Amino acid sequence: MKQALINCPSLANSSLLELEEDIRQFWNSGVRWFHIDIMDGHYVPNLCYPVRLVADLKAKYPQAIADVHMMVTDPAAYIEPLRAAGADYVSFHADSTHFVIRSLRAIREVGMKAGIVLNPSQQVDVIHPYLDWVDLVVLMTVEPGFAGQKFMVESLPRLEELSKLREETGKEFLISIDGGINYPNVQPCVRRGANLFVTGVYTVYRQPDGIPAACQRFEQEMRKGLVE
Repeated sequence: MKQALINCPSLANSSLLELEEDIRQFWNSGVRWFHIDIMDGHYVPNLCYPVRLVADLKAKYPQAIADVHMMVTDPAAYIEPLRAAGADYVSFHADSTHFVIRSLRAIREVGMKAGIVLNPSQQVDVIHPYLDWVDLVVLMTVEPGFAGQKFMVESLPRLEELSKLREETGKEFLISIDGGINYPNVQPCVRRGANLFVTGVYTVYRQPDGIPAACQRFEQEMRKGLVE
């Protein structure tokens, strides 16, 4: 199976005053996936976008893929609002609830794709009991909660382990890399089986030549990982 490679900009990197323009530029650059963080100030010590952003994005760009990352203490409470808003992928942290399988099944039952998130301090095999219910596994390569952190290089062996688990179990979940993606680590992640890259200030935001050129450059960098 051909390895899917997806640039998924994190909207948490946008200034609120420039968010709409950033999304427009991404869309015109061919980006179709958008990473939307929802933080409740409890699971992580930060607040981020409301569910309404998902609805607003889908209203203006119906074909956009809303990849929602919940950093909240009660993920089940967000499932129905996110369904109503039109979310496509909904992921939550494996340690945020005692009812992981119930929550994954609930996400799928209302027509969304279900994802589980692994923090840097968690063993990869913690997700083994959930593999029948996941469409996406998000490997955090920074500590969750704040944009702009540096990529943790010790994440690469964890990515290898996750890819091996996917291969050995015959599952087809996507692997998302979330945190600190920069050009030195794109190709190593691609070669280790990553599919989706949550991009930010080191790759597609605040680049001197603008968002369109940055997205094109990042796409080229991802593809290089397939052939080297």
